[in-house]
Amino acid sequence: MIEHIRIPPDRIGSLIGVNGSVKEFIEENCEVELTIDSENGSVRLESKGDPFKAMRASDIVKAIGHGFSPQNAVKLLEDDEMIFTVIDLSHVAGSPKELTRIKGRIIGKDGTTREIMEELTGSKISVYDDTVSIIGYPEKVRILESAIGMLIDGAPHGSVYAFLEKKRREEGGGI
Repeated sequence: MIEHIRIPPDRIGSLIGVNGSVKEFIEENCEVELTIDSENGSVRLESKGDPFKAMRASDIVKAIGHGFSPQNAVKLLEDDEMIFTVIDLSHVAGSPKELTRIKGRIIGKDGTTREIMEELTGSKISVYDDTVSIIGYPEKVRILESAIGMLIDGAPHGSVYAFLEKKRREEGGGI
């Protein structure tokens, strides 16, 4: 299996890591070979073993490209059930100013809203460019997508927190 992935050139350094450490970690743990063109952000991923591990490597590369730190992106290796998903905000914002406002609502003052959502769901969130990306378990990701939708639609932050806490209680504290 060979896949070509394009990530923003400013994320290439994070993908490569200090002295190639991140690239090497992904290659060794996912049985792939990464060929990175640092000028245009093109990443060629070639499977050298288990195809499932190659798919995980693809998600890790994409997660780093969407603003996740390598430490958070490799959490996808911790459990086969964890998923990576991207919410495109470009279609919900009518202007760059509105996009900035929406991203600000999702992040919250000093990152508080993002941190609370992460804490209440055990997931990781990255707001980068015109996307919001999530790493977590499928049921938690669905809940987070609903919460983010509420914020996009202008719901008060307190209502969103109450929604997340209610979902957490419904799942017996497991959310």
